[in-house]
Amino acid sequence: MTGRRLSPLLAYVTAAAAGASLLTGCGALPGTTGGGSREPVTVMTWAPEQTRATNMPGMPAMAQAYARWVNAGGGIDGHELRVLTCNEQNTNAGAAACARRAVHEGAVAVVGSYSQFGRAFMAPLEAAGIPYIGGYGISEDEFTSSLSYPVNGGQASLVAGHGMQLAANCRTVSLVRPDTIAGDKLPDLLNSGLRKDGHSGAVDIPAVEDAAEYTASARRARTKAGTEDGCVTAVLGERTQTFFDSFRRLPDEGGDDAGAGTVRISSVLGSVGQPLIDRSGGARGPFEGAYVTGWYPDAGDRAWEPMKKVIREHAFADNRVDPADAGVQTTWIAYTVLRQVVESLDSDSVSALRISHALDQGAEIDTGGLTPPLRWRYDDLLGARGFPRIVNHEVTFQVVRRGRLVAQRPGFVDVGETVLTAP
Repeated sequence: MTGRRLSPLLAYVTAAAAGASLLTGCGALPGTTGGGSREPVTVMTWAPEQTRATNMPGMPAMAQAYARWVNAGGGIDGHELRVLTCNEQNTNAGAAACARRAVHEGAVAVVGSYSQFGRAFMAPLEAAGIPYIGGYGISEDEFTSSLSYPVNGGQASLVAGHGMQLAANCRTVSLVRPDTIAGDKLPDLLNSGLRKDGHSGAVDIPAVEDAAEYTASARRARTKAGTEDGCVTAVLGERTQTFFDSFRRLPDEGGDDAGAGTVRISSVLGSVGQPLIDRSGGARGPFEGAYVTGWYPDAGDRAWEPMKKVIREHAFADNRVDPADAGVQTTWIAYTVLRQVVESLDSDSVSALRISHALDQGAEIDTGGLTPPLRWRYDDLLGARGFPRIVNHEVTFQVVRRGRLVAQRPGFVDVGETVLTAP
């Protein structure tokens, strides 16, 4: 064959075959910046599903919808986005297994995930140099590991901010929280916000995290709060609904048919959100009038429209993806971070090291008003004891009116100083 010329027909067939091989590799032509094809970017999102405690199925579902959306538009800067999902099972073993799988399958980041077992999952990720971007904020390790890049202030900011919200509205406060290591930190954080306005502090009521009912805890919480401007706040994750079901069934000691009397109830986003309010009867349910502290603008804010459009177009039949769910919202913001940092690299290949280096060097992320601009340089870290990696220490005060979570006051409230002063 040396020195022979291909016939016109054979040349056409050869060229067509070469083009077909390009198209069948990933289902689309790869990016060509710099003259070479761009490698896929593999990430993982994990969360507990079908467990007896808190479940967050909307987080991996939102991640998959995000991948469908971004890949339909050519990927992230020409890189196909491959999303692995994992059921963390609400256990140490499950969290560690998900992290090891992320390492084994070559994930360059874990994005928008939920686990309270930070020590179990961060060690494998740190050993492999894999960044943890935009975790839900439930574990302490998310705010201490140098490879964690939180997008919110976690439970610390929520609970400290909730104390500030309640201080202006409640004479006495009962706090019902999980009897866990993570739950043990909540009373000090709530009290740091309460005492900022001269409040004496809350009554601490530890409770079993996955109990089937909370009658005894509910009775004690109501008794300690009293009925004169008293407030009962529960931060029990998915079991918060179970607690308030027990709470509203308490017999009224004064003979009033209201059951729980005139005590005001409250919580933080993640324990109470719009999906729970809807399931519990909306405006006629137990949460009408409840105070709620959140990380982000209320679900009706126009800043959420890009996310809602993606959900409508790429997750329209998936009832796990609720745009009012704090886990879904956090996952959207986390993938916004991933997308912008990958775009900033402008490279044919993306590694875990390059992502973490870009974030450490000050890549600034614009979330479209859902958070303040996010950046993780040393100077941007709050440096609070136990939560040094917080960079977003702003929260929102919301209230349930006519069955909808709406802003109690406009804009964000900075709780950084309050978190810093917590014991």
